Amino acid sequence: MAISMYQASIPQFKKMLTNLSAILKKGEEYATAKKVDGNVLTGERLFPDMFPLSRQVLIACDQVKNGMGRLASVEPPKFEDKETTFAELQERIAKTIVFIDGIKPEQVDGTEAKEIKFSIKEWNFEFVGDQYLFTWIIPNFYFHITTTYNILRSNGVEVGKTDFLGG
Repeated sequence: MAISMYQASIPQFKKMLTNLSAILKKGEEYATAKKVDGNVLTGERLFPDMFPLSRQVLIACDQVKNGMGRLASVEPPKFEDKETTFAELQERIAKTIVFIDGIKPEQVDGTEAKEIKFSIKEWNFEFVGDQYLFTWIIPNFYFHITTTYNILRSNGVEVGKTDFLGG
């Protein structure tokens, strides 16, 4: 039995965004318990040349909304990319979930050979649909969620594999 493009993407993205939200909640609770400004945690990085936690969340959401928008031929919502607090990051995740909830299987299934072209700064990318989903969207999405998790964990937030994978 083959898995469809929709089955391989939207349900898992929604699950992992929900898990990311729960991980961020633990981060916020940790900051409150330790009497630390939450913006200290959302501004943390694993290494000086990496993006801070807040940007990791924004990029994870962007991978999903922009990627699935391109595949489904739907204009993704535009966000200001100014979210830095735990509350703002939670709102960003919620808005991303609302957007992907509106994408129907028939909009994504059958896009395996769809031509996808886009640019990021000076780089131009060209994919076909299945290559785009499996070699660009999914790995980037997981990289940024994992980095968010690692930033919180390395700062003492008690999160584990169960939090990452969800219950």
